[in-house]
Amino acid sequence: MRGEPAPLVVWRLLDGKPGHENQSLGLVRALDERRRIQLHDLPAPTRLRCLADWLAGRFPAGAGLPDPALVIGAGHATHPALLAACRARGGRSVVLMRPSLPRRWFDLCIVPAHDGVPAGANTLVTRGVLNAVRPTTGHRDDRGLFLIGGESAHYTWKDARVVAQVERIVTATPAVRFTLTTSRRTPASFLRLLAGRGLSSLRVVPVERTEPGWVAGHLAESGRVWVTGDSVSMIYEALTSGAAVGLLQLGARRPGRVTRGVEALIEARLVTPYAAWSAGAPLAPPTEPFDEAARCAGWICDRWMPAA
Repeated sequence: MRGEPAPLVVWRLLDGKPGHENQSLGLVRALDERRRIQLHDLPAPTRLRCLADWLAGRFPAGAGLPDPALVIGAGHATHPALLAACRARGGRSVVLMRPSLPRRWFDLCIVPAHDGVPAGANTLVTRGVLNAVRPTTGHRDDRGLFLIGGESAHYTWKDARVVAQVERIVTATPAVRFTLTTSRRTPASFLRLLAGRGLSSLRVVPVERTEPGWVAGHLAESGRVWVTGDSVSMIYEALTSGAAVGLLQLGARRPGRVTRGVEALIEARLVTPYAAWSAGAPLAPPTEPFDEAARCAGWICDRWMPAA
């Protein structure tokens, strides 16, 4: 009689940056949906420490842990640790985002399309970076969410322009109860101007009053989500949730990989720009699941663990 398959041992190397750790967490959660995993989170040692460990064929940071089947890392600081860990303890290395070291040194590179890296035998190209949001089916048509960014290197910011879009959306959809949150980059002047509009069906929760998981929780129930164009990670998180996603439009400073990525989403009709919605275009959810983490997890399991 065959017993339950042993769990897949995964080491996740962390660099202390929430954005990077959110990406690797997304892949881990998607793997866990396909098969049982045993996860170990390890802070990435320093580059010099890793170089010494790689030369010596050791990885003391993983002492006492079972040998990994996968070692996952996001962020340049994790790359030397990935190589040292796999050399010492085995397992396949999976790096998220374009690595600073040659891609051929890793077993798999998961790279967002906006980095301009071609797909290859060990390179998966994804639409945006991975995220920890999981698709849900519990969205409510009467719940809406605004995710507001701020000044960025890629977009210009004008309080009045964004407030006018928020006001028009809220007043045009009175059956929807909206919640709005901000980011660390949102100017304080934006909230002061918004407060003066007196929008009774809009609840404002500044980022300082949110807890970890707040955005994911609201994405799980909000049927429509409006995101400012500068908040690229939030756009992909909203798409992954399965909600209908609209773009609050800002002015582009100059064409670049970030703005090109947003334009690609518009051309693919995955998001609806405010101008199109204002002209009568519906705000519709993606017609197919947008779950890049699940696609990558499927690639890994199908090729490396086909019998599990």
